Amino acid sequence: MLAPVAVAAPSFTAVLFGLSGCLVDFGAQARTLLASDGRSLVGHDAQPFATPAPGAINALKYLKQHSIPCAWIDEYPATITDQLAAALGAMIHSTPLPGNRWPAPDACWQALMTLGVKQLDGCVLVSGDPRLLMAGINAGLWTVGLASCGPLCGVPPAQWDAMSDLDRERRRGRATLELYASGAHSVIDHLGELESCLADITLRRQKAEKP
Repeated sequence: MLAPVAVAAPSFTAVLFGLSGCLVDFGAQARTLLASDGRSLVGHDAQPFATPAPGAINALKYLKQHSIPCAWIDEYPATITDQLAAALGAMIHSTPLPGNRWPAPDACWQALMTLGVKQLDGCVLVSGDPRLLMAGINAGLWTVGLASCGPLCGVPPAQWDAMSDLDRERRRGRATLELYASGAHSVIDHLGELESCLADITLRRQKAEKP
C-alpha cells in the first residue's frame, strides 16, 4: 500500500477576503442598506448582518497560525463596514474604500499595500462576489469562490437553513457555475473548506501553475 503523499505547509504571501457575503453577513444581506444610487441609507443598523460566516473565525485563526497576513475588501461605505467588521476584531486588517469599483484591480492592490506585501506571487483572494473575483484575477491573484454564503445564493441564514437539501444544492450548483464562469481558480461551499482549498493551491503552485 502506497504511503499518502505529504503536502507541504502552505506558503502564501497574503490572503484577501470579501467582507459582506464572505467573512460576515451570510447571504450578503447588507446590500439592503443601500439606496439605488449605492449610498448608505442614513440611520440603518448593520449589526444584524455582522455575525461571522460559517468557518470564518477558524479560517482567520489558521492563517494567523501560519503567519499569513490577511485583509478584507468591500465596496460599502465605512458606516456599514465598520459595523460588519467589528465581530472580527484584530484578527484581520481593514482596507480603505477603493477608488474604482470592481472588477477594477485597484482594491486588491490597495489591500496588499496596506499589508506591506511586496509581491503578487502567492497572493489569494476569497469571495462569493463574481465582480470581486474578477478584480482579483485582473490584479494577478489566485481566486477562491464561495458558493453558499455570497450574493449569488443571496438568502439569510434562517432561510438557508429552512430550505430542503435539494433547493440548497440547486442554489449552490448555480452559484458554483457562475463563480467558475467569472474565472475563479477554485470554488468551495464556505470558509470551513478553505484550509483544504489552500492545500490544493499549494500543490498547483508546486507544479509551477500560475493564476
